[in-house]
Amino acid sequence: MSIATAKVRFSNKDAAAFVPEVRRRVMDYFKATGKSQKADRRMIAKTVLILGATIATYAAIMLGGFSPLQMLGLAVLLGVCMAGMGFSVAHDALHGAYSNNPTVNRLLGYTFDLVGANGYMWKITHNVIHHTYTNIDGIDEDLTVSPLLRLSPGAPRRPYQKYQHLYGFLAYSFATLNWVFAKDYQQFLKKDIGPYTNKVHPRKEIIILIWTKLAVYVYMIVLPLIFLDITWWQYLIGFLAMHMTAGTILGVIFQLAHVVEGPEFPSPDEHGLMEHGWIIHEMHTTANFAGANKPLSWYVGGLNYQIEHHLFPQVCSIHYPELAKIVRATAEEHGVPYHYHHTLRDAVASHYRMLKRLGQPEVALVPA
Repeated sequence: MSIATAKVRFSNKDAAAFVPEVRRRVMDYFKATGKSQKADRRMIAKTVLILGATIATYAAIMLGGFSPLQMLGLAVLLGVCMAGMGFSVAHDALHGAYSNNPTVNRLLGYTFDLVGANGYMWKITHNVIHHTYTNIDGIDEDLTVSPLLRLSPGAPRRPYQKYQHLYGFLAYSFATLNWVFAKDYQQFLKKDIGPYTNKVHPRKEIIILIWTKLAVYVYMIVLPLIFLDITWWQYLIGFLAMHMTAGTILGVIFQLAHVVEGPEFPSPDEHGLMEHGWIIHEMHTTANFAGANKPLSWYVGGLNYQIEHHLFPQVCSIHYPELAKIVRATAEEHGVPYHYHHTLRDAVASHYRMLKRLGQPEVALVPA
């Protein structure tokens, strides 16, 4: 069975100036500083801290001896740690950006599986499809996170979505629960995924899916119910608190890169040709936010620098703040869009307004 890619092609008419210049300047930065494009000591220290905090929080929960309110707080903290592990460890590893050693990337990538999602499927839907066909309706899988939400002007509109700005953030809170129990299985069973048709998955990846899901069910569900002196409903509250915390953080942060005011939702012409070359397309469809917020940048693994991530996905996120200065200056020199929201609050508010606009009938979106 063959795998056919979607008949969408990117123009090369506007790639002559900005593209080679921004690439040259970024490479010159690494040559001049002598830095590796992969993880450095700061990234390794962050990895140890986040993984350690996650393990310590889970161990504290399993040891018990806390009041119900304290256990609830630990469940929320575990959700924060899980989201941070996805942002700051798994995401870089799955992009091959953490290390030059594929084995290191593969092993760290399994942290994604251990929070309940499947790394192999993520690499297909995110690394390949989303990064190539960003904000192209009908192909970009990140625009179809839930039937409850309309995230692009080309998507069909359902009457209840006029209220999506009111329930959208709550819907994001179920993201990791969906991964754990439904989404990955659905994606493995689909014959067509984004631009791929008749997709056949390696048997090895199916086996990994089964075993990692079983491991997740054991440590998240079986062990707490066996060893913790709590009722089933207390367990359920903690389980939901953990996942809804992680889901909200993950869901919101990823939406702030593309479904905000500024980025566009371009479509190919009747021949499947996009207006811009691929890198220029990424500049038109992606946004950064809160670059001055260093604690946020540290926690979300540089994903508030989505422009740099999309242009250089195999460069470790620890370098994005410096690369952003180069990319933005080069974009301004060449008249290329560089979408940016100054604070997290501004970006969240912009996403809220987009949810509201996209939920209304006959919305024509133009660049803000």
